[in-house]
Amino acid sequence: MIKLKNRVIESQNKSPIVYDVFKPKEDGQKPVVIFCHGYKGFKDWGAWDLVAQSFAKAGFLFIKFNFSLNGGTVEQPIDFPDLEAFAKNNYSIELDDLNRVITHVTNVYKNEVALDNINIIGHSRGGGIVLIKGEEDSRVNKVITWAGVSDYKSRFMIGTPQFVAWKKTGRMFVKNGRTKQEMPHDWQFYKNFDSNEERLTIKRAVKSLNKPLLIIHGDNDTSVKIEEGKALKKWQPNAKFQIIQNSDHVFNTKHPWEENKLSLQLETVVNKTIDFIKI
Repeated sequence: MIKLKNRVIESQNKSPIVYDVFKPKEDGQKPVVIFCHGYKGFKDWGAWDLVAQSFAKAGFLFIKFNFSLNGGTVEQPIDFPDLEAFAKNNYSIELDDLNRVITHVTNVYKNEVALDNINIIGHSRGGGIVLIKGEEDSRVNKVITWAGVSDYKSRFMIGTPQFVAWKKTGRMFVKNGRTKQEMPHDWQFYKNFDSNEERLTIKRAVKSLNKPLLIIHGDNDTSVKIEEGKALKKWQPNAKFQIIQNSDHVFNTKHPWEENKLSLQLETVVNKTIDFIKI
């Protein structure tokens, strides 16, 4: 297996994207998997490296990346050294980031990937991103959500005192329980959603999705309730819906992940995903 860490995609007038590639040593065109992290996430979180290794061993070219404004930097891609970047992030930028990654893969790695077999996985908030992108981009073959969200609008808590204060001050903060940082969101985050609500409505994308969809959700997920996974399945009856028993939001892993193997739950998620793509 070949591992390429912390490669950078540079684009004019856009923040750089840091990414990793895990791939088999063998020559030939390989199916592609692109993984999108979730809210307050990053490509090196927890067991994601072990996940990447598992896909590479199964014959995939696997790419995981940091969204360009996730709060990491090229020099420090782990955690959140750049909170001002985090404040400027929004869903449209994340969709553009995923577009940049897909385009980069099809250009830079065109001789070693199967261009008709590009598959995208999104965890948590990233699940919504891959659903929207999968619906609108013909380059995408299959879409997979891991503990994916079904709705973005409700998370703004429109009309609450917090929302009113956010609009007034222009910035709100969410505490990161692990790092203890106060993570800022500028008002532009909501304004961008409001201006692009039709595109950013996950329900619309799922109902219109005309390609294979796998929905995976843990039965003990307290961060994104399993009802959201059930909603996705309701909107797209042809989707495959897999419930992982005795599993939390991150499939019983954590950061840092000190073990050299996946949790039983995350191993199941990976195997179910590989089987789904290979069908």
